[in-house]
Amino acid sequence: MPALIRRLEDTPGVDCPCGVARRILTAADGAVLSVHRVSIREDSRTHYHRRLTETYYVLEGEGVMELDGIGHPLRPGTVVHIPPGVRHRAVGRLEVLNMVVPPFDPDDEFESEV
Repeated sequence: MPALIRRLEDTPGVDCPCGVARRILTAADGAVLSVHRVSIREDSRTHYHRRLTETYYVLEGEGVMELDGIGHPLRPGTVVHIPPGVRHRAVGRLEVLNMVVPPFDPDDEFESEV
């Protein structure tokens, strides 16, 4: 993969279960991970992934991360590591950096009732 520089302002927003994701680095770039800046909305939906591991880094805001139904407080500087199979959602108005390994694949995103 050649070196690559991307800017947030050049990346369009895409609706996702959490809110709006700006997918700065993706599988199409040939990267080993994807990097998204996500604007979490208050009504994010519980979902999980079968193959993907997500790591959230909270940039702005405060809220709660629900992991398999258990709430954990979020504030700037918090890191949340989410292995495959863990049902999760963030609650609150938050800005997060989401790093996904392997790179994000929309076919590996499943909504959950829990």
